[in-house]
Amino acid sequence: MMNETKTAISSKEAMALEDRHGAHNYHPLPVVLSRGEGVFLWDPEGNRYFDFLSAYSAVNQGHCHPKIIGALTEQASTLTLTSRAFYNDALGPYEKYITELLGYDKVLPMNSGVEGGETAMKLCRKWAYEKKGLEDGQAKILFADGNFHGRTLAAISASNDPSSYNGFGPFVPGISRIPYNDLDALKEALESDPNIAGFMVEPIQGEAGVVVPQEGYLKKAHELCKAHNVLFIADEVQTGLARTGKMLACDHEGVKPDILVLGKALSGGVLPVSAILADDEIMLCIKPGEHGSTYGGNPLACKVATAALEVLVEENLADHAEKMGQIFRSRMEGLQAKRPDLVTLVRGKGLLNAVVINDTEDSSTAWDMCVAMSEAGLLAKPTHGNIIRFAPPLVITEEQLNECCDIIETTLSKF
Repeated sequence: MMNETKTAISSKEAMALEDRHGAHNYHPLPVVLSRGEGVFLWDPEGNRYFDFLSAYSAVNQGHCHPKIIGALTEQASTLTLTSRAFYNDALGPYEKYITELLGYDKVLPMNSGVEGGETAMKLCRKWAYEKKGLEDGQAKILFADGNFHGRTLAAISASNDPSSYNGFGPFVPGISRIPYNDLDALKEALESDPNIAGFMVEPIQGEAGVVVPQEGYLKKAHELCKAHNVLFIADEVQTGLARTGKMLACDHEGVKPDILVLGKALSGGVLPVSAILADDEIMLCIKPGEHGSTYGGNPLACKVATAALEVLVEENLADHAEKMGQIFRSRMEGLQAKRPDLVTLVRGKGLLNAVVINDTEDSSTAWDMCVAMSEAGLLAKPTHGNIIRFAPPLVITEEQLNECCDIIETTLSKF
């Protein structure tokens, strides 16, 4: 860790204030962050860290990217919010750019990723009644076990993780689940229930521990949905926008989702921006007054999102993530070969990766490792007890990546 200028509040004071005045709905590592630039973060005492979480893949373009911050500051002093009661001069150009970039007719802008997921569910149901001809109130949406689509009531209604749904019922009806990465289960569900309107799935399950499906799963799942007139909905809030080595994770198998959900890196980590994209036949099922958001499509978000997307394209971050990911997994597989008693599995695509620690899900080993890595100057976070997710900003250089791999290997080998 490198030490720089201190800020007015100490880490100890910041943590105490959060504990006293904030809801206790998170369990963060004991690190306070006060500044970021590129792949680096600093605490109030001036200690520098490599960021290997990227705010759950929201900061793909690196912290405080100058182009994105420039768009933010310029628009912030011009016009920030109009609501959708009026047109604004930033929304149309943004809509044109993102739809042409990703190959869709229409985009519906929202704010958070979970709002994008909720919007996709609503649109799918509306399409089912207007286009598929299902009886009103009967449409079902199919999800995969192990999913994480957020923490709204609809999202947790689709979850099989007790920490998400325990104590929050009753749940939203019209939701079913099948095993992830199981084409036979999908085929059986689609054949047995004519009321299924959509299948919503993460191309790689992030929160579940970077679970990568077998090659061909997405393509065949998409084909099954097409054959049964069911919408294939891809939640690419975490996997999208160059994170996995392609602009979208679905691009690895040449799949174009019927409804695409984006968020997180859509703003480069600057402010909440999400979107769903679909072609006219689907998107135009929603009419004026049937869905919206005061902040969705605001001028500030549009300018920031446009800049964030341009950075991904101009800096060729998808190809860079692919190259860096291969190096990272090779290094971690080397660690696994040396210490099979410590690391049981390395998996991922691009710069979305995970290392499975040889311990139980209810152990503290992965947490203790992450605390030790933070003390060595690298920030990562465990998920599901014994899995450590590694997802640095996509702007990381090969030299920086190898330095980080040294830190990870040295720290983990001590356990």
